[in-house]
Amino acid sequence: MKLKTSFLLFAFFFLSASVVQSQTINREAVVKRHNVKVNKIDSLSSLTVGNGNFAFTVDATGMQSFPEAYAKGVPLGTQSAWGWHSFPNTENLNVKDALKTYDLEGRKISYTVQVKEPELGRKTVDYFRVNPHRLQLGNIGLEIKKKDGSLAMANDIQQIKQELNVWSGIITSSFKVEGVPVKITTAAHQLHDAVSFRIESSLLNSNRIAVRLRFPYPNGQFKDVGDNYKSDDKHSSSLTSSTGSALIKRTLDTTNYYVDVNWTSSATIKKIAAHYFVLQPTAKGSFECSFSFSEKKPVTTITNFFKTKQSSEVSWKKFWLSGGAVDFSATKNPRAFEMERRVVLSQYLTKVNCSSAYPPQETGLTYNSWFGKPHLEMHWWHAVHFAQWGRPELMEKSLDWYFSVAEKAKLIAKRQGFEGLRWQKMTDNNGDEAPSSVGAFLIWQQPHFIYMAEMLYRHNPNNKTLNKYKELLFATADFMASFPSYNEATKKYNLGKGLIPAQECFDAVSTFNPTYELSYWSWALEVAQQWRIRAGLQREKKWDEIINNLAPLPQINGVYLAAGNTPDCYEKGSKYLTDHPAVLGAYSTIPAANGLDTVVMKKTYFTVLEKWDWNETWGWDYPLMAMTAARLHMGEEAVNALLMPVRTNTYLINGHNYQDDRLTIYLPGNGGVLNAVALMCTGADADKGINIGFPKSWNVKWEGLRKMF
Repeated sequence: MKLKTSFLLFAFFFLSASVVQSQTINREAVVKRHNVKVNKIDSLSSLTVGNGNFAFTVDATGMQSFPEAYAKGVPLGTQSAWGWHSFPNTENLNVKDALKTYDLEGRKISYTVQVKEPELGRKTVDYFRVNPHRLQLGNIGLEIKKKDGSLAMANDIQQIKQELNVWSGIITSSFKVEGVPVKITTAAHQLHDAVSFRIESSLLNSNRIAVRLRFPYPNGQFKDVGDNYKSDDKHSSSLTSSTGSALIKRTLDTTNYYVDVNWTSSATIKKIAAHYFVLQPTAKGSFECSFSFSEKKPVTTITNFFKTKQSSEVSWKKFWLSGGAVDFSATKNPRAFEMERRVVLSQYLTKVNCSSAYPPQETGLTYNSWFGKPHLEMHWWHAVHFAQWGRPELMEKSLDWYFSVAEKAKLIAKRQGFEGLRWQKMTDNNGDEAPSSVGAFLIWQQPHFIYMAEMLYRHNPNNKTLNKYKELLFATADFMASFPSYNEATKKYNLGKGLIPAQECFDAVSTFNPTYELSYWSWALEVAQQWRIRAGLQREKKWDEIINNLAPLPQINGVYLAAGNTPDCYEKGSKYLTDHPAVLGAYSTIPAANGLDTVVMKKTYFTVLEKWDWNETWGWDYPLMAMTAARLHMGEEAVNALLMPVRTNTYLINGHNYQDDRLTIYLPGNGGVLNAVALMCTGADADKGINIGFPKSWNVKWEGLRKMF
């Protein structure tokens, strides 16, 4: 079926998207059988509580007692969506000094890249890649005195029994120190950026347990795990205390934030070093305390342990009872349990880390990667699954951020001689563009806005949705229509030269017509045309000119190429057999577009499977493959892809997608799992059946999921 014709059947497809299997799933049972249980101090087993805007990651004590033991694993971070900082720009550097002009297809186009010369350019690049960076807001841990008066160390924590109740979002941690039991209950408030604790132990009776609060300074590095305590003179922490509460004001250059501390029973709080505070309970048997983080000085105490725990229980139950659910328990294949575990924990982790009003960084709210900055090409992987799983409001929160940065996207397009909006790649909450010799040339983030807006329209197909997003969507399409260059010899429009595809191991100056981007471009422009029709407008002629004359998908010997300049991309030893197998993306997240032939794609799939260097891949590559296999109705292949035993497809005990020592967590992989499983269950618009992405022997029950296009 041609793409234009398929849109005429939109009403039918919308109705079919709501159809689920007529069965009721015991959601609480599904979720709770994947409660995370930890019985030792393991740097890769830390657990997180949070609300999407704020996250607090703990060690085996239920607090951040031993950050040094976790620094090289999944660090004990405390981060918020709003917490950012910049080092002073003492040399008045201007990001314009990172611009470099390229002569591409008869156009002179400037890109914000990592120039090395002259010295001013290098300094500029270094500064604006680092700044702004996301803050580690503070470390809250236990200090436990042993009988001899020394502080307990990590190896003194024995008989650990820790459990994250995924249904309630609450962590319970039990352990012993010198044979004496200690129990900590940890919860994050779901409406405020606050974490609360209940401490139970007879050690309280002899004042041998205290709560330590320390504040690090940003390290300015790619990865910040919140352990820089060597720069005391560069920031300040001031304490104001009263009965049952205290307020700490943090100042780092021009950044200020506050920590409101409150507790029950009796306790004292003291500042014992520049950025080191100790809350010492004098209570008997149990002690409760809460820590609330905010940009502005709080007027009153926000919460306490009871309110925080109740907020977590109520909100998480509401989350799990909303949207979609998948139950693999009726499938006898032993791999089904692991797939269900990844699905459940990925929902938890993406809700905690990726559901704020801003696109998240790839390591969420745990620790900084790429200085804490989000990458917009990953926004699809962070957010679209929320809509697929029947929770579109969680995707819409961060989609609305585009309105606030649209003017800067417009300036990028204008500077480069294009129309409309060219969306940023490596950016920050303010929408500024960070210098990047790869990111500046990526284009596949461009159609994401159209994709997500269309997902929202499926959930709410009305004028309110159209009117809210249409102007940004049209401006997005305007750039997409002005970007291709006309080839007189072929009478077609090329994407490039002057781009780097999703498979990033390409030279920007010589690369053109990547298969995935050609398909995504064609599909998204056609969707934009349908938005014009829905809005009572005529089709845009320039967009149709591109749609109808876009270069065909490059292929050789019945296999799609990575790009038009890579006829040798599958030969042994090719440098193009690494990184993301993005050629499969042309038939993964989107339906057949720009003349895609499913027979050719099937052959491409098996060629990639056979020849790729799977040790040099990323976490979302496996869900990408699984979605392609599902669209080709190869259920066994889809499962094999999603569970391929490769390091970057590892899912830790806490549910995080492990990549390597640098990226110990990688949330695009978690989002990808949810995207893939939803498609494997519901099928795409063109599919008549369900569970198309599973072997016929798999009995997978699901409800509340929405179809992919």
